[in-house]
Amino acid sequence: MARAAAVTGAGVRPPGAVPGGAGGAGTGDGRSEAVLSRLQLLVTRKLDGLLQGDYAGLLPGPGTEAGESREYRPGDDVRRMDWPVTARTTVPHVRRTVADRELETWLAVDLSASLDFGTGRWLKRDLVIAAATAMTHLTVRGGNRVGAVVGSGGPVPAPPARSRWRRAAPEPAATAPPLLFRLPARPGRREAHGLLRAIAGTAVRPGRTDLGALIDLLNRPPRRRGLAVVISDFLAPPAEWGRPLRKLAVRHDVLAIEVVDPRELELPDVGVLAVVDPETGELHEVQTADPRLRRRYADAAAAQRAAIADELRAAGAAHLRLRTDSDWLLDMVRFVAAQRHARTRGTTR
Repeated sequence: MARAAAVTGAGVRPPGAVPGGAGGAGTGDGRSEAVLSRLQLLVTRKLDGLLQGDYAGLLPGPGTEAGESREYRPGDDVRRMDWPVTARTTVPHVRRTVADRELETWLAVDLSASLDFGTGRWLKRDLVIAAATAMTHLTVRGGNRVGAVVGSGGPVPAPPARSRWRRAAPEPAATAPPLLFRLPARPGRREAHGLLRAIAGTAVRPGRTDLGALIDLLNRPPRRRGLAVVISDFLAPPAEWGRPLRKLAVRHDVLAIEVVDPRELELPDVGVLAVVDPETGELHEVQTADPRLRRRYADAAAAQRAAIADELRAAGAAHLRLRTDSDWLLDMVRFVAAQRHARTRGTTR
């Protein structure tokens, strides 16, 4: 299982495969601008009006800020009982809550080398930029502020012990500290577009971003309650990022957007396939005609994704999975609609 899981973590690109879609949003300033302009138009047409009037953001509710107390009426939520006022007046009172007029949204964007890969309509990096664009559009209105923390690569891990599938490995690159940086939260669509340009123009470095440290940047310094969105492929072991995510969910509504490529879930039967790990540069040759290998690969990939989903569920984060071979915008619209329905079901008659 460990060997199969190690193969699962490697990037798989069939020879000659050319991803479609926007393609490589960060390959140049001009191309980044074109991709972002196209995404902005697409997102605006599909998502405009989806959340109008909901100042609680993607996860709507009655609000968290304490308001005034009033007398209890039949049908009021007993969890809103204001017991100090009730004790003083001997009349049941409930505490009203109000939604913040301004929402602060923070994006944690993982741009590890493993995101620079894709065999479907999009690269995984394209989906990260697209998801960040959609989330910014959904939350920036009404004076809301949007900020981001971005991680791009990190120390290159030492190559593992030789395996039967390993042909050769390049010399490890010089170790460098992880590149993590913060883009301050500002209101306004112009500032939000500048934030997206900075994300799209971030160069991908070898190595894996420390996802736990990236998420922990959202915990320090403590901020007012808001929405935190983590966009990554979550290929790092859950033990490395689970605890920071649970800590983040104590104070904020957390949305985890997982980016997946179909070749990370199963291998095609294409004979001998050269497999390169984009984070370390290791090269393997895999005989995909072996059905037992493909089955072990699929089982290890399924176990890996189940562990990711379990960790996100344990943290209390909403989970959205986007695939490079599907309509990501339609998946996002369905997710937002489902979240709205789940939060409002049974609250009104």
